[in-house]
Amino acid sequence: MIFLQLFLAFFKIGLFGFGGGYAMISLIQGEVVTNHEWISTAQFTDIVAVSQMTPGPIGINSATYVGYQAVLNSGYSPTIAILGSATATLAVVLPSFLLMILVIRLFQHFRNTPIVETIFGLLRPTVVGLIAAAALLLMTKENFSTPSESPWQFYISILLFAASFIGTQFFKINPIRMICYCGVAGLLLYL
Repeated sequence: MIFLQLFLAFFKIGLFGFGGGYAMISLIQGEVVTNHEWISTAQFTDIVAVSQMTPGPIGINSATYVGYQAVLNSGYSPTIAILGSATATLAVVLPSFLLMILVIRLFQHFRNTPIVETIFGLLRPTVVGLIAAAALLLMTKENFSTPSESPWQFYISILLFAASFIGTQFFKINPIRMICYCGVAGLLLYL
């Protein structure tokens, strides 16, 4: 039963996850943490962090890790949990694959029509909103702490967040370098 639920949940995420992996994060969290309660918020935060550090699209990496963890948390063995990874990964990729085949055929025929240009114009702000929602959903006490619980962790987290934003936005530092810099800074500051 968990495999069918995983497939349907991630197929829906893949179908409505416009804007790529970062836009999918809020959809994934809604499905796996809130709706189905397959994993905890802390586990989801860890999965997102690992998904960002591993090669490949974050949405697919997250689906792979969540599929594994959801099946494992349901009481199955690690070997069976690998099937959960495969199920979630296939389900999140399948809608994009099918839609791209359809869109390519239609786009070649209708690409210069006003309605197609309008649709693409309306999708841009939607994608920005989904990415902003993903960023806000990750600003939890598990990631940032709170000033009352751990002021040091809270203020260091805010400082690293601000430095990352300023570094990538204004100084055009490569995001991979920024991740490495913040990882080293976080390690040094927490020692």
